Amino acid sequence: MEYADLSVEEIQRQLEEAESKKAQLRQLLEVRHEERKDDVAQQVKDLILSNGYELDEIISMIAPRRRRGPGAPRKLVSSRQYKRYVDPENSENVYVRGVLPGWMKQKMRDEGYDPSSKDDREAFKAKSLRLVEG
Repeated sequence: MEYADLSVEEIQRQLEEAESKKAQLRQLLEVRHEERKDDVAQQVKDLILSNGYELDEIISMIAPRRRRGPGAPRKLVSSRQYKRYVDPENSENVYVRGVLPGWMKQKMRDEGYDPSSKDDREAFKAKSLRLVEG
C-alpha cells in the first residue's frame, strides 16, 4: 500500500486500525504464553513422576527456599483489598486508606463534617463519596 497518496483522515484511520491490531495481538500473546506455561509445568510434573520421584523432592532442589538473614528485605505481599472512594465531582480525587488527602478534608469541612472525627469521616464517605470495587 502506498501511504503517500492517503489523506490525513485515511492515515489516522490506518494508525487506529494498527493500534487496535497491536493491542489484540498483545492480548493473544499473553493468553498463549499463559497456556504454554501450564503445558511446561505439566511436562515437568510428568517427568518427575515418571522417574519415580515425588514432586516435593525435586521441586525443592530446583527452587530451594531462601533463608532470610537479619538484614534481608521483607517482601510485602498482601492479598487484602481496600475500599476505594472516589469523589463523584472529580474522578481524579480518590481515597483508599490512611491519611486523608487535602481535597477530602476540604470537602468534609465544606459539608459541615469534622475530618478528625471517625464518625464524621465514615458518614461523609457513605453520603458524599462513591465506593468503587477493586
